[in-house]
Amino acid sequence: MNRVEPIFNITKSMQLLLDEEITAKNREQVIEMLQQKIEERGQLLQHLTEPYSIEEETLGAKVVKLNQQIEIKMNVIFDQIKVELKLMKKKKKSNNSYTNPYQHVQTNDGYFMDNKK
Repeated sequence: MNRVEPIFNITKSMQLLLDEEITAKNREQVIEMLQQKIEERGQLLQHLTEPYSIEEETLGAKVVKLNQQIEIKMNVIFDQIKVELKLMKKKKKSNNSYTNPYQHVQTNDGYFMDNKK
């Protein structure tokens, strides 16, 4: 029995999940599903020990290639989230400056300078 096959199947399902269109509405669900699959795969990888058969080595090489593609797609999602967070911070800042336009104005009113010696 090939011990690497379940790992390959999980990795393949991760790739298929990332190949689908990911919108702002379904992104959270996709990330949760990916986390579950990563945890499952991690548990299977912990129990994987040497020696490996030739079939397992070739399938392992495929898993590594798929994992590189998955990592690229996950980085794209991460970059999209970072851009959205920056936009939200910018909107929040502009909304605060609109509601309280004199928030950052510093005045020296009320100071008394004593010049006596």
